Amino acid sequence: MSEIKAPAGQLSDNERQKGNSKYLRGTIAEDLKDPLTGGFRGDNFNLIRFHGMYEQDDRDIRAERVEQKLEPLKNVMLRCRMPGGVITPAQWLGIDEFAASHTMYGSIRITNRQTFQYHGVLKQNIRPVHQWLHQLGLDSIATAGDVNRNVLCTSNPVESKLHVQAWEWAKKISEHLLPKTQAYAEIWLDGEKVQSTDTDTLEPILGKSYLPRKFKTTVIIPPQNDVDLHANDLNFVAIEQDGNLIGFNVLIGGGLSMEHGNTATFPTTAYEFGFIPLEKTLDTAAAVVTAQRDLGDRTNRKAAKTRYTLLRVGLDAFKAEVEKRMGFAFEPIRPYEFTDRGDRIGWVHGIDKKWHLTLFIENGRVLDYPGRLLKTGLREIARIHKGDFRLTANQNLIVANVKASDKKAIEKLARDHGLINDSVTVQRENSMACVALPTCPLAMAEAERFLPSFVDKLDAIMARHGLQDDFIVARVTGCPNGCGRAMLAEVGLVGKAVGRYNLHLGGNRIGTRIPRLYKENITPEQILEILDEQIGHWAAGRQEQEGFGDFLIRTGFIKPVVNPSVDFHDASKVPDAAVVV
Repeated sequence: MSEIKAPAGQLSDNERQKGNSKYLRGTIAEDLKDPLTGGFRGDNFNLIRFHGMYEQDDRDIRAERVEQKLEPLKNVMLRCRMPGGVITPAQWLGIDEFAASHTMYGSIRITNRQTFQYHGVLKQNIRPVHQWLHQLGLDSIATAGDVNRNVLCTSNPVESKLHVQAWEWAKKISEHLLPKTQAYAEIWLDGEKVQSTDTDTLEPILGKSYLPRKFKTTVIIPPQNDVDLHANDLNFVAIEQDGNLIGFNVLIGGGLSMEHGNTATFPTTAYEFGFIPLEKTLDTAAAVVTAQRDLGDRTNRKAAKTRYTLLRVGLDAFKAEVEKRMGFAFEPIRPYEFTDRGDRIGWVHGIDKKWHLTLFIENGRVLDYPGRLLKTGLREIARIHKGDFRLTANQNLIVANVKASDKKAIEKLARDHGLINDSVTVQRENSMACVALPTCPLAMAEAERFLPSFVDKLDAIMARHGLQDDFIVARVTGCPNGCGRAMLAEVGLVGKAVGRYNLHLGGNRIGTRIPRLYKENITPEQILEILDEQIGHWAAGRQEQEGFGDFLIRTGFIKPVVNPSVDFHDASKVPDAAVVV
């Protein structure tokens, strides 16, 4: 087999920025002292991402400020590193306190990366927020940028022994793949300056120029696919024997981002590579990351993700390269099955005889609303809770490891503050949106602010067809970047312009099939009209327990996406006629 290499040619400017960054230092420290702008200049605009931040501004008031000849109200969104989403009540109280006193919006945003974000951190509060997190035992290292992001782990509150074992590996993987540079400590924590070198020995896994693009890793405990493994570059599927974790099936190359009008970009599901014993986990993680580091496309960032590397060099060649780097061969895939991916809202009883309360947090936004004091309620629960909190990849929060004697008090606090609301429909619980406007600079349309009213209308349609106790996995993203994971939904809306979306149909409930583009650039009213008609057909002609996406595929209304690189964008393959059942 001939040697496989990365594409040659002119490197993207991001590669220059990373290579010249002095291992992610840039001139960020000097930029912090600049009072003339609320943002970051030059390369620092991108380099702060490696420290867990994105520069943003409030787009609701952007035009007003321009008219006043003022700079946009620049601030940063900061994302915490929290492998597996596990946090102590004391840490939650600290997070809550900073949100209230040092951010523009006062909210905590639980993300589908199983962590939280602060929105609206002004420049003068950036160093204090990092120091605050450090005091809490947290950080935001490598939660953005061309590195391995926050490692996800199935939030399984029932099989506690297996969950603890899997979570421990999620933490080990996260630590193993972190940048080794001391830039974060130097800039934000006033750490001692360390002389940087011009060799890759400082970053043995990531290298001086880090990865070609962002990289996402998960640890999954079947049968729950709550982390949406197919949205991620590297996945470790837990295989157990007699209740103990013995190793992982490894799946590589999932990803959902794309670009409108660019058929060279498309989502793909991950590919099965094989089984590894437990002790080989970190070697496997390093081998996959370094293979992508060296073989990924650094000339074209739109083709730089792991899934494009696999398609360019070939699955067999990439697998052989990974095996060479990790020093052993994959074993055959062990049997596994996914049956669900939603969170188990409400109380569940674990095998350890502890109770776990999963609270539905719409869009993950923790804030006090009239009649629903969510932020206050979680603060009050944290003050008495003796277990832990777990943030889920579906933007919800689990009050975990509750003793039977404490269950009543915690439930009362949750109900009194609107954290338990019996009127919330199962449809709403299975709907999700990214942040989008007004803070995300990439957003083309509303998502988080749009979803609640959209679900109201979808609920009405479901009830009209006698399906009020059933659900469709529905997701909305403000742009095609993939943050809301709409490309693993039964109904996925992807923002195209203000008030307009591309409608994708035909995913499935367990998140193993990509939906197809059905209609492009249409209004919410048009979307609801299409859904009303097809939900009616589903109600009349579904097979037992058949999901909406499966029904659309079985009846031929939507053809499945077989080869994403060929037919994902091709709506012409969708029949125009309504299904008759």
